[in-house]
Amino acid sequence: MRYIRLCIISLLATLPLAVHASPQPLEQIKLSESQLSGRVGMIEMDLASGRTLTAWRADERFPMMSTFKVVLCGAVLARVDAGDEQLERKIHYRQQDLVDYSPVSEKHLADGMTVGELCAAAITMSDNSAANLLLATVGGPAGLTAFLRQIGDNVTRLDRWETELNEALPGDARDTTTPASMAATLRKLLTSQRLSARSQRQLLQWMVDDRVAGPLIRSVLPAGWFIADKTGAGERGARGIVALLGPNNKAERIVVIYLRDTPAS
Repeated sequence: MRYIRLCIISLLATLPLAVHASPQPLEQIKLSESQLSGRVGMIEMDLASGRTLTAWRADERFPMMSTFKVVLCGAVLARVDAGDEQLERKIHYRQQDLVDYSPVSEKHLADGMTVGELCAAAITMSDNSAANLLLATVGGPAGLTAFLRQIGDNVTRLDRWETELNEALPGDARDTTTPASMAATLRKLLTSQRLSARSQRQLLQWMVDDRVAGPLIRSVLPAGWFIADKTGAGERGARGIVALLGPNNKAERIVVIYLRDTPAS
């Protein structure tokens, strides 16, 4: 697992060089595929224009794993903007509602958590129970998929709950996206009128506050680069990251990288 994560980090580290139209990112992707004996899908997109800067297998399907949590919280914020939800609303839950890896929600069985706190836990700590509780508020996997269709994403789909959605079976289209579709959806959520300006800032801040992979990624980027991200890990060596990057502490690019079918456990 550590080697796969380092491969993803090494891919991200090449992206600052792409400012100069260097072929290095694609060469690094091909090298990583060879070393991992799996498939790598990647896209680097200009946040402002939506122009593709670098791409590899960008239209092939990959498991989303926990990267779906950013889109999920985007759907929650859309409901807040519509007046159908409140970030301050408290949700109470029981021991049987907890699933594996719930570092934040497991500490609040007695007092519950607000919708906003659940979103923060789902993105910054990848809390799986928090994600399931939020998923229930948007109509489950089918409801989240319907939201994606409403905003023009006809590819990304969620079919299961945490933690089954991380199964990553070869050839299975369930719970998958493509790098291109995920990048386009993130761009819509963060730049278009799909979300209010306030909700866009909130979604971005949750990604900035990521405590799972953010510090490691920052360590390989040039000084002063902006980073906001969400990672994912699944079975059969599946891994992923969605991120916003940019020099001068400004978000300028969306980067989506997925790996699947590697021999790692």
